[in-house]
Amino acid sequence: MGQGLIGLVIGEALIDIVIGPTSAEHVGGSPLNVAVGLARLGREVDFLTRIGDDAAGHRIVEYVKDSGARLVSGSVGSGRTSSAVATIGPDGSATYSFDLDWQLAGTPPVPPPLFVHTGSIATVREPGCLAVAALLDAYRVSATITFDPNVRPSLIVDRDQARERVDKVLERADVVKVSEEDLRWLVPDRAPQDTARSWLASGPAIVALTLGERGALAFCAAGETRVPAKPVEVVDTVGAGDAFMVGLLDMLWELGLLGGDRRNALRQIGLDALTAALEVAAATAALAVARAGP
Repeated sequence: MGQGLIGLVIGEALIDIVIGPTSAEHVGGSPLNVAVGLARLGREVDFLTRIGDDAAGHRIVEYVKDSGARLVSGSVGSGRTSSAVATIGPDGSATYSFDLDWQLAGTPPVPPPLFVHTGSIATVREPGCLAVAALLDAYRVSATITFDPNVRPSLIVDRDQARERVDKVLERADVVKVSEEDLRWLVPDRAPQDTARSWLASGPAIVALTLGERGALAFCAAGETRVPAKPVEVVDTVGAGDAFMVGLLDMLWELGLLGGDRRNALRQIGLDALTAALEVAAATAALAVARAGP
């Protein structure tokens, strides 16, 4: 593909140590999962992250390479590679604890991207979150900005500051995917659906709200639509939201709605097209929860 037909994903990469019925270690990190998922669907994707030059970091490098995504130069540095312990409950849900170092430096040496996706720890954890915000400002004119807050409460010391940082990314974003669980933590005194509607009013063209086994909702200027969850036997939910984001992005890419020059067309997306994108996103998430790990 030529210049402008490449996605850029920015965010953390780490080793997920899963403790539960199927204990194991997996390469993970919400933004990494999105980059890898899109690459596996045949999309060209650059991935900007920060990992150490250690055994865990080498494992991540190989994993990204094998998926078909490209690791942006400068992503490997001194220091350790981050890790997360995911403890799986009886219902397949996961709770997390982290050993994390998140930082970025400079502007990545990549062609102008079609879109920039970021989220989770990368947008709230200092010092890297400050660099992420600057990159979003730099790219927003020419690229669609997509965002998944994917909140990790165990890493957040100052809830108000985290909310402010999420709000600032939200103002820059064109497409937002958020879980009911995220919104209950960010805005506990308001129904998640009401918060999602208010988020649409703050700037994005699309806000997609995932509801676990109850499916997903999406809001756009044309109205709102809902799809059921695909019936599946849940192994664990690690990476389910990331897989949903992959499916949503892939469909918007297929529909020709990504890129700064397509911002108005994205804002005018119809409910039929949005429903089709949600269906694909829900199916992609179902594939993720039916297997162990992200």
